Amino acid sequence: MNSVRQFHTPRLRKPVAVIAFEGWNDACEAASAAATYTLHVGKRTEPFAVIDPDEFYDFQQHRPIITSSDGGHRSLSWPITRFHAVKIPGHSQDLIVVTGDEPSFRWRTYARIITQLLAEHDVEQVIILGAFIGQVAHRKPTPIIGVATEPERVERFGLEGSNYEGPTGIVSVVMEACREVGIPAMSLWAATPHYLAASPNPKAMLALLRKTVEITGLPLDLSDLDVVVDQYLDRVESAIDASADLNEYITDLEREDDVPDIAVASSVDDTAELFDEIETFLRQNPDSSR
Repeated sequence: MNSVRQFHTPRLRKPVAVIAFEGWNDACEAASAAATYTLHVGKRTEPFAVIDPDEFYDFQQHRPIITSSDGGHRSLSWPITRFHAVKIPGHSQDLIVVTGDEPSFRWRTYARIITQLLAEHDVEQVIILGAFIGQVAHRKPTPIIGVATEPERVERFGLEGSNYEGPTGIVSVVMEACREVGIPAMSLWAATPHYLAASPNPKAMLALLRKTVEITGLPLDLSDLDVVVDQYLDRVESAIDASADLNEYITDLEREDDVPDIAVASSVDDTAELFDEIETFLRQNPDSSR
C-alpha cells in the first residue's frame, strides 16, 4: 500500500468503522458531518494513517486549499483520506473513523486500500454513511435506507431496502471491497428534502447517527444535536410561513407515503423560485429562531 502513510499503529479492541465521503454521496453534508461527530465519542486525535491523494484525485476538481495564519505562515491542505482511531472508555469496542472526498480515479484500488487497512486492524463491522436528495418533507421523520453485505441485517434493524439501479458512488465500491475481504458492512442513506438541498441538514445528520448507534451500540450522546435540530426546523418553518404557496406544496408532500430510493430527485420547475426563497432565508438567518 504505497499510497498509505501510517504514522503509528493504534491498539484497539474489536473496532467498528464509520466511513463517510464528501461529494456525490453527501447531500446537505449530512453524512460527512455525522462521521465527524463520532470523533467526539473519545478524545479527538490526529489521524493514525492517511491515503495520499496523488493517484486518486483530479486536482482541478478537488483543488488544494491554502490558508494563512496570523503570523503570515501559509499552508496547503490536500484532499487526503484520514483514518482516526477513537478509544471509547467503558465500552467493549473502539472506533475507527474514515473521512475524505470521493476520489476521481482508480476507485477499486482506492476502496481496496481502505478495506485492507481496516482488515489489518481487525475491524469487525463497517458502517458507511450517505445522504441523497429526495422527494421528502422535513416535517416527517427522515427516511433511512439500508444496503448490507448481509441483506438480512437491513430488515433486522427496521430499515427500508433499496431497489435502486443506475449510476453509483464510491460508497457502493467500498461496500463491495468489504465483501471481498469478509468484513460485514452496511451503508445507511438519509433522504434529505429537495427544497432544502443547498444547506447543511442537521436533522438528516442526527437520523444517521441514531441508526448508527442502534446498529453498533456506540455510546454516543446526541442530546446537544436535538437542540441544533430544533433550531434548524424553527428557521425552516419561519421561511415557509412567509409563503403560502410553499406551505401548500410541503403539506401536499407530507401526504405522500412512498419511501424514496437512493437517487437524486429531479427538480420541480414550477416551484424552483419558491425553493430559492427558502434557501435565501436560511443563508441570511443562520442562527435565528422563531
